[in-house]
Amino acid sequence: MPDTATRTAPTFWLGSHEPSWLERTTVPLFVSHRRLLRRRTLPRAIGPWALDSGAFSEIAANGQFETSPQQYATAVRRYADEIGGMTWAAPQDWMCEPIMLAKTGLTVAEHQRRTVASYLDLQERAPDLPWVPVLQGYDLADYLRCVDLYAAVGVQLQDLPLVGLGSVCRRQATSEIAVLTATLAGQGLKLHGFGVKTAGLDLYGQHLASADSMAWSYAARRSDPLPDCTGHRNCANCVRYALAWRGTVLDRLRRALSRPVQYDLWGAAA
Repeated sequence: MPDTATRTAPTFWLGSHEPSWLERTTVPLFVSHRRLLRRRTLPRAIGPWALDSGAFSEIAANGQFETSPQQYATAVRRYADEIGGMTWAAPQDWMCEPIMLAKTGLTVAEHQRRTVASYLDLQERAPDLPWVPVLQGYDLADYLRCVDLYAAVGVQLQDLPLVGLGSVCRRQATSEIAVLTATLAGQGLKLHGFGVKTAGLDLYGQHLASADSMAWSYAARRSDPLPDCTGHRNCANCVRYALAWRGTVLDRLRRALSRPVQYDLWGAAA
């Protein structure tokens, strides 16, 4: 059956590897801890932003976190105080893609347990900071089990303003993730999709409260610079290009949300 309910466009957080953009634009930005942690001075944000923990890069490189929970909590407090405008921060979650399990030698269940434990640990260390819990898993049953893990320790995800959805960015434009987001949103979860690009937003943007992407940089590296951009070979680090790309994404998202969405028995969009 078509989805004819009123659908609100999700908040789109523009991924940026340039922390200086925080003081250059008011659009919502998504910035990694790994880009901030070694800076002696920090920019002052003029708009809202959210913090990526850099978990994927850290586990991919080391098979574990080299940054302790206390080190991370201390850094996040510094960002909140000195940069300002932080809307939320991701925990040190453990991704469940096969490549990440191969790095750690652990199971999906253990990655889920550690993800929940990280959220609880950070909440205890710094309860005043805007931590967002993250669901990890690989198939639908995994994610539902992760919801239960949070509930078992007293965290009712339905009552929270946002819940991250991890381990989806490499599968983000598939009907599998469309069914997953529809199921979790149907349980009352307000989902943030990590690394969800335009094709994924077209498919299931109506089930997300927010999403982030840095796909603009990949596209810019393979394109000529904008006509008015001088002094660089491409716009892979260019705020003008990124903002123009964001505008295109938002226009496409608005058009997608104005169309009825219908899924077949296998979850594919018609």
